[in-house]
Amino acid sequence: MFLVTGATGGLGRRIVRLLQERELTVRAFVRLMSNYAELENRGAETFIGDLSNDRDIQKAVQNVQYVISAHGGDAESANYRANIELIDRSLESGVQHFVFVSVLGVDRGYEDAPVFKAKREVEKYLQNSGLTYTILRPAGFASNLLPLAEQFRRTGTYLLIGDPQSRTSIISTDDLARIVIASVFVEGAKNQILPVGGPEVLQRQEVPQIFGRVFDREPILINPPLLAFDGIRNVVGLFNPKVRESLGTLRALLANEYFCTPAEVDRIESLFNLKLETLENFLRRYVSN
Repeated sequence: MFLVTGATGGLGRRIVRLLQERELTVRAFVRLMSNYAELENRGAETFIGDLSNDRDIQKAVQNVQYVISAHGGDAESANYRANIELIDRSLESGVQHFVFVSVLGVDRGYEDAPVFKAKREVEKYLQNSGLTYTILRPAGFASNLLPLAEQFRRTGTYLLIGDPQSRTSIISTDDLARIVIASVFVEGAKNQILPVGGPEVLQRQEVPQIFGRVFDREPILINPPLLAFDGIRNVVGLFNPKVRESLGTLRALLANEYFCTPAEVDRIESLFNLKLETLENFLRRYVSN
């Protein structure tokens, strides 16, 4: 049996669907107020719990062979403490393989990015835990662009904060879900840290151009400098220091490049025997008329 945390998120939901399509048993860890009806209707076992509750985690891992940690949330409670507890309870329960979805760039030492710091500490803890593991570092989920695509469909505008020439290699979320599941079966993925990105290295300004082709309209690019974001963040910080701290992760994402090299892409395609999907193809499948 697979246990999937973050099962109602963009990645987690796809992982659960694929497991069900392949007739593999799956337990979806969900929050009471989340939208999990679709998962139940498809036949998934749902475990209603709270990742901040150690007893819930202990119960969830019972009789589980594979754990997939695909949840997000607050850096300290969800991204760090819940994963540490999940690793410890998995070890106690005899889990055979633990897949942790991290983020590309987590090892660069971004001191002002709490989610990066939390995920890096979880990586190190998992590596030293004694569990068989795979750590995946995606460059960014294509599914996160779907709301922006729908907004572009309505308005033709695209907000791009910071350097439009900075590079990215966004991964198809469907491809990532396949890779996550395959990680527990592919020998070469065991006890590995694997960067995962799409097949193209794109400048960020190319994303609205892709939107323009998908919707057949000329994009209107709004490109405020990163200094504008910093100014807003500093003002917010005067009233709410915790919000300012949490925005540090977003700033790290806006200010830096996240892409996989051709050699890294080749390695993923060879290791998992797949051809990675382009961002444009992903978008056309989901939002084209």
